Amino acid sequence: MNVSTRAVLTAAAAAAVAGAAVLGEATLVAVAGALVLALSVGWPVLLDLPTRLGSSVVIALGGAGGVIAVTATQGQPYLRELPVVVALAVLLSFVNELARQDGRHRLVESVTGTVAGVLVVTAAAGWVATGRAPVGDALVISGAVALALGAGVSAVPLGGWLAALVTTAAAMLGGGAVGAVMPVLDTLAGALLGLAVGILVAALHVLFDALPALERRTAGVAALLLPVSVSGIVVYVVGRVLVG
Repeated sequence: MNVSTRAVLTAAAAAAVAGAAVLGEATLVAVAGALVLALSVGWPVLLDLPTRLGSSVVIALGGAGGVIAVTATQGQPYLRELPVVVALAVLLSFVNELARQDGRHRLVESVTGTVAGVLVVTAAAGWVATGRAPVGDALVISGAVALALGAGVSAVPLGGWLAALVTTAAAMLGGGAVGAVMPVLDTLAGALLGLAVGILVAALHVLFDALPALERRTAGVAALLLPVSVSGIVVYVVGRVLVG
C-alpha cells in the first residue's frame, strides 16, 4: 500500500468519524470500536512484534475497555476512568509475556510495542468523549475535517519541512473553515484545533511512512488509521482548552 493510497484512506476514515458525529453517539462509539479492532490486528505487524496474537489481544482489550469506560462515564471529565483501563492493559501486557513459551526473545521490544499499541488504541476513545461534551459534535466534525484535509495533502511528494508545513496549513484551513460555519465555534478555535491535528499528521507521516512492514496489508491499514485514532485524544484535549 503506497503513500498516496494510505493518505486517501486516512482522509476517508476521518470523514467517517465526522459522519458518525452527525448520526449520533452510538454510531461514533461503533466507529471508535472499529478503529480499535483494525489497529489491534495491524499494530503488531507494523512494529514486527514477536508475539502478534498475544499483543493483538492485549491491545484490543485495552482499546475496547477504553471506549466502553468513556461511554459509561457519567459527567465530565469523560476520560477520568481511562487511566485505570490503560494501567490494567499494561499489567495484561506483562501477563502476556509471562505466558510466552518461545524463550521470550526480544522481550523489551515486545512489551514496549504492546504498551504503545494500547496507548494508540485507547486514544480513539477521545472521539467518544469529545462527542459527549458540550458542542462536542462541532468539535468532532472540525477535528475530523482538519484531519482529512491534512492527511490528503500529506500524499503530495513535497518532502522535508515543506511537506510538514503544507500538511499543517491544510489542516488549519479545514478546521478554521468548519469553525467559521459552526454557530458554537469560531474560526480561531477551529484553526487552532486544525493546527494541533496537522502537526500530529505531519509527525506521524515522518515517523512511520518509511517502515518496511508497510508492504503488508494489515500493517498498512494500521498506519493509515493511526492518525485517526490518536487525533481523538488530541481533539478532546484541545477542545476542552478552547471551548471548555
